[in-house]
Amino acid sequence: MSDFDSLTGEWRARIAAAPDLASLEAERVAALGKQGAVTGLLKTLGGMTPEERQSEGPRIHALREAVTEAIGARKAALEAAELERKLATETLDMTLPMPTGEQGSVHPVSQVMDELAEIFADLGFSVATGPEIEDDWHNFTALNIPESHPARAMHDTFYFGADKDRDGKRMLLRTHTSPVQIRTMQAEKPPLRIIAPGRTYRSDSDATHTPMFHQVEGLVIDRGTHLGHLKWTLETFLKAFFERDDIVLRLRPSYFPFTEPSAEVDVGYTVQNGRRVVGGSDGWMEVLGSGMVHPRVIAACGLDPDEWQGFAFGCGIDRLAMLKYGMDDLRAFFDGDLRWLRHYGFSSLDVPTLSGGVGA
Repeated sequence: MSDFDSLTGEWRARIAAAPDLASLEAERVAALGKQGAVTGLLKTLGGMTPEERQSEGPRIHALREAVTEAIGARKAALEAAELERKLATETLDMTLPMPTGEQGSVHPVSQVMDELAEIFADLGFSVATGPEIEDDWHNFTALNIPESHPARAMHDTFYFGADKDRDGKRMLLRTHTSPVQIRTMQAEKPPLRIIAPGRTYRSDSDATHTPMFHQVEGLVIDRGTHLGHLKWTLETFLKAFFERDDIVLRLRPSYFPFTEPSAEVDVGYTVQNGRRVVGGSDGWMEVLGSGMVHPRVIAACGLDPDEWQGFAFGCGIDRLAMLKYGMDDLRAFFDGDLRWLRHYGFSSLDVPTLSGGVGA
């Protein structure tokens, strides 16, 4: 026992004498490393008799714990001393001018996402997210789009070859954020009010389409919901987003497999300097798709469509940014051109607020 007491005292003294973190690390390796002294003692346990192991084992383990504790305490003391030294010697001159070098900016898509979250949070919506790699059931089947449905051909889907998940469902890059609605209805109890912004993927590319784009969808599930609630929500949202009170909406009958009835939402515009500006009623442009959630979709998520009804809507975030901030080519969003980003980007301090204006 006296040998282990002296060993413990020796190691504690060596550790306490370590002048810096590098020296302390060297002592740790010498004691607890693969070839360390304490590690060597631990290796001898395998060659002992059961009686020797019963008597020597606790002593060796106690030595290791004592060394480990001493190292931790010394490390904390050295780090605290170093912090005190820095606080005492390092200063920050708050009168120095702002750096004049290159500065970053917030991408318009990120800014619009923040604007959407701010507006819908005021309406009682929360933000929901989901995986971008989806299975066939969540992306299509649960949304009333079975395998034989012609609407699947409209999505130009990126499939993962023959890859399937554990349940044998085909995997793909999600074509819309609607699967987030399905996952939310399965995981949470109604009433529900969510928006689901995020990246989506389709095989398409031109001035107004890209293989990857951003979409936001909204979902409300409650008792007694109807189209009037949908129109009021969209009208309130668009007035807040475009920061104009002369927003006029027009709902046109349409078809989506996951809503019934379905409606395309047009917004009135005026022409200023040869460009369409949202607001007024000189003409109409389509901005949203919407409708009442199909009873089959509600039932597929384990809810009773006789008790729960709801509405859903969706639109492209990139398109909203183009309409609000005057961009005419979607491909520039992803070119990484610093000149474009400097022109259309936002300062990190331009945080959207309803009181200060979402398009600060």
